[in-house]
Amino acid sequence: MSLALSTLLYEWRRYLAAVIALAVAGLLVLSLTGMFMGMIKSFTAVVDHSPAEVMVLPPQSVNVFDTGGGQPRRLIPEIYQHSAVLEARALNIGGTSWSNFPKEGQPAKDTGVELFIVDPVNGAVTLPADFSDAVVSALQEPLAVVVDHSSLGSLGVKVGDKAKMNGFTVWVRATVTGYPSMFQSVVFLSPQTAKLIRQFNDGPQIGAIVVKIRKSSSAAQVASELNAMAKGRYKAWTRTDLADASQRSMLKESVIAIILGFAVVIGTFIGVVITWQTLQGAIMANLKEFASLRALGVSMRSLRLIVMELSLWVGLAGLALTALLAGAVWVLSKTFGVPMDFPLFIDIPVAITLLIIAVLSGALSLRILKKSQPADLLR
Repeated sequence: MSLALSTLLYEWRRYLAAVIALAVAGLLVLSLTGMFMGMIKSFTAVVDHSPAEVMVLPPQSVNVFDTGGGQPRRLIPEIYQHSAVLEARALNIGGTSWSNFPKEGQPAKDTGVELFIVDPVNGAVTLPADFSDAVVSALQEPLAVVVDHSSLGSLGVKVGDKAKMNGFTVWVRATVTGYPSMFQSVVFLSPQTAKLIRQFNDGPQIGAIVVKIRKSSSAAQVASELNAMAKGRYKAWTRTDLADASQRSMLKESVIAIILGFAVVIGTFIGVVITWQTLQGAIMANLKEFASLRALGVSMRSLRLIVMELSLWVGLAGLALTALLAGAVWVLSKTFGVPMDFPLFIDIPVAITLLIIAVLSGALSLRILKKSQPADLLR
């Protein structure tokens, strides 16, 4: 065991503030990022849970909601020309009004909801893969809708209650999980119900086209070949690529990026200042030990390396504590139905930043070593 690690383990109380400072800085960034990415993830849940391996959008679109003016419905027969395509359907997404029928002591709810029109048949390309047989059966009933369990409170209903959508009465027949939303709640319904409440799009312009293929493993190849067939008229995505692109585009093209940037700056400042001052104080308290090492012939360069290694170990400890705290926040968010997500393209930069903060704090503390003079041992 190195001298730096043994020092950290033996005198951990002196370095605890630095570890906590790093963990708080990391948790600040990860919590805000996780919340915003969870919100974005809730928007892309229909993509993540779709049985379609390939999705076709207008050329400039990067998510299923931002399809501009849409694309021609006549593209669907053209997509079937690819030998690997088994099924291609338009993904009907819309929005409408929602109001409950409040019971005694219950508040009235008037809000907007996001509609996802799915075919209530097992194996259908528009039906989310995680829907149970009970949910599919519920959707087959006329004027039946299904909502996420976390949305019952915001919609003011429970399973079995009736509500009003677009002026028509519908019944909440089942709930699903995995589709939370902090803005407009998600409502699933069949095409038949959508037609009854006048929310079904059967016009010449459609949004995304979801495509089921013969082999899931060939999704990237099929998407590439469809793009070659498209000649710029549309763009085919694999499900994974589209979900990732949707997250990144929504992260960049909103105020979220500004908020996260501010959080990174504040978190970095807090981490550097507190970690630097804590390491400096701990080194100051151990000056006699460092002076003893110098008296024994240990070079100043070696002492600096010890301090830098010590700061790196502090950074790793802070990183471990950050992971534990972020895990606790994730569990707590699940309990209250708040969507959170921690993608690797956020986690890895945060981890690297925490280590850089620790090493930078150690470098700023090296000046204290100049005070570790062997002559001080004689005082």
